[in-house]
Amino acid sequence: MRDQITGFFKGVAAAIGRGVRILVAWLIWPLMAAHGWYRGRRLWVKGPIAIFAVLLVALYGYFIWQTQVWRGFDPNFVDTYRWNERNMPAGQELPVPGVEAQAQAQTAGTSGIAAAKQCQTSAIADAAADLTDMNVNQNAWISSMLLYRLGFFGMDWDHTPFLDNKASFQRGVNQAVRRTSVELVDTLARMRGTSGVNTNLQDARSNLQFDEYSWYFGLSPFGPKTPTPSYYRAAINSLHKFNTELGNCSATFDSRADNLVQFIDRVANDLGGTSAILRERSENYNGGWFDTRADDRFWFAYGQIYGYYAILSAAGADFSQVIRERNLAPLWTDMLKQMQAALRIQPAIISNGAEDGWIMPTHLAVMGFYTLRVRSNLVEIRLVLDR
Repeated sequence: MRDQITGFFKGVAAAIGRGVRILVAWLIWPLMAAHGWYRGRRLWVKGPIAIFAVLLVALYGYFIWQTQVWRGFDPNFVDTYRWNERNMPAGQELPVPGVEAQAQAQTAGTSGIAAAKQCQTSAIADAAADLTDMNVNQNAWISSMLLYRLGFFGMDWDHTPFLDNKASFQRGVNQAVRRTSVELVDTLARMRGTSGVNTNLQDARSNLQFDEYSWYFGLSPFGPKTPTPSYYRAAINSLHKFNTELGNCSATFDSRADNLVQFIDRVANDLGGTSAILRERSENYNGGWFDTRADDRFWFAYGQIYGYYAILSAAGADFSQVIRERNLAPLWTDMLKQMQAALRIQPAIISNGAEDGWIMPTHLAVMGFYTLRVRSNLVEIRLVLDR
């Protein structure tokens, strides 16, 4: 009996070994055939092929490096701004310190020249510009790189389990910045919605809405194109110009409670859409570590929360007066803590297991839980503002 069991397992091992050898031979055969063909060619044929192979290896090396190295990534980077030390909401005229005020008053009295006004700049505009700077200046914008566009042997990288996490994260961050740029143009930078649209913010919004996948050349329409990062860099400059105008009191930022309510509504709706995507994937697919779409869903949601964490932290400074008057500080702090907790989830491999499973975790359900918690906090803040 023991010999039969031993023989069975030996047979299984031998079958597995034969299968592995056949698979390796099947994978290596095209390379061996290509090597045999290449060896028999003349130099004028070998040369261009060798140059193309070296170029391809270099491009893939650069592409892999860019997808794996995340520069400027720091979930706590908002702490460096020290926004909690701001005393004035965005757009409000800054008081001049006492000694300097006296000196300026004397100067104005003798020369007749009034001191130049200075207003508080927008933390939201700063956050949006710096998030975009991280995406396209500190890092390469992965989604428009040539090899990302070509895919893995024609297959979209988002349908593979590798080399797409950073691209999904960047698109999630950009989603938060895009939504914010729309609100800056339509409500936040207009006095009660009746003043003219700020041209710099209008330019920033237009550039941030540009296609995320554009390379230097395209097929639809056919011909050369301006790549995506160029548009986003232009948006950064426009956001900085707006803040310069705001600091000189030549632009508007309307930090009223109803504008904050509308902004919170838009952010909550955006997060609600993402939570629905996470729920759909989590409920209908349970491939565990083998779900090739789980990673891009997870990292898009992660990037979106990363972006909104910075922007909502900035909104706490821009609407500081409203938050103080409505006693919203505890709720606002709790919302930011929920986002910090979500950003601490950084698994090496994303798993989309069953919610009641006991082997493979379900990272999508966890991220969806935190996304809904943040959305719930935003809804609660809105209810308080509506009272």
